[in-house]
Amino acid sequence: MHRPDFHLPDIHLPHLPEIRRPLRLAWPIALAALCLASTAAAAQEAGADATWLSLRPDVFGERTIEAQSPLVRLTAPKRAEDAAMVPIDVEVMLPAGDPRTIAKLTLIVDENPAPVAATFTFGGARHDIALGTRLRVNSYSYVRAIAETSDGGLHMAESYVKASGGCSAPAMKDEEAALKNIGQMKLRVANDGQTGDATQANRVSRIQLMIRHPNYSGLQIDPITRLYTPAMFVDDIVVKQGEELVFSMQGGISLSEDPAIRFSYEPTGGALQVEAADTEGRKFEGELKPAG
Repeated sequence: MHRPDFHLPDIHLPHLPEIRRPLRLAWPIALAALCLASTAAAAQEAGADATWLSLRPDVFGERTIEAQSPLVRLTAPKRAEDAAMVPIDVEVMLPAGDPRTIAKLTLIVDENPAPVAATFTFGGARHDIALGTRLRVNSYSYVRAIAETSDGGLHMAESYVKASGGCSAPAMKDEEAALKNIGQMKLRVANDGQTGDATQANRVSRIQLMIRHPNYSGLQIDPITRLYTPAMFVDDIVVKQGEELVFSMQGGISLSEDPAIRFSYEPTGGALQVEAADTEGRKFEGELKPAG
């Protein structure tokens, strides 16, 4: 029996070129968008220098500042996981035999409403300092660490941090819980597994200090009243070892909630006393007697 031949009909896709054409165009469009975003970010970072140029005279007057100083090392994340708690670490080390000592360290967040986060004044003949804390960063900004040596010289390191909303971020605890534990201190030795010559900042013993405090910035909105929570923060800390000043700190709203400071000290075995105060006049005290 003769079977008729079966032929599959030709399938024409007249619109295929129209489908492929947008796909071909998508790559250059995406690349152009990426380039524009990179250019905008670079322009934003470059433009941030203008903020520093206008801010600098208010903090340091016309004094000369050594930029990218080899004496100062600042470590900060390029993109912060939490803008309200950006970790930073600073090391200041003078060369061996240098007769100068380290007098002060100022932390600045250029784009914050109150840019000066804290100023630390050090006691003793310190030739090296290691200090870490957590800062609020309100928008993409340079974070700066400026060390002052005993001869009046200023030495700076800077790092550009991508973060936003840190100063207006709501507190982690409600006000009742925050005020219940306000002023409680945790003070402990934090050697980070490092021991050795106490004249080397990256090897000395370190103390971890944390003070329970909401550190309200004045830019946070109460979720119930929809009003701004008044600023209230730890603005003064003094740490002594015996009668010797380890450091004193004058702080502002850029320090994070529950301020935490990790600092190097010479482990002489003497007890460390901490006295702190906030803008409401509350006084807080703590003590630690580390092993010799």
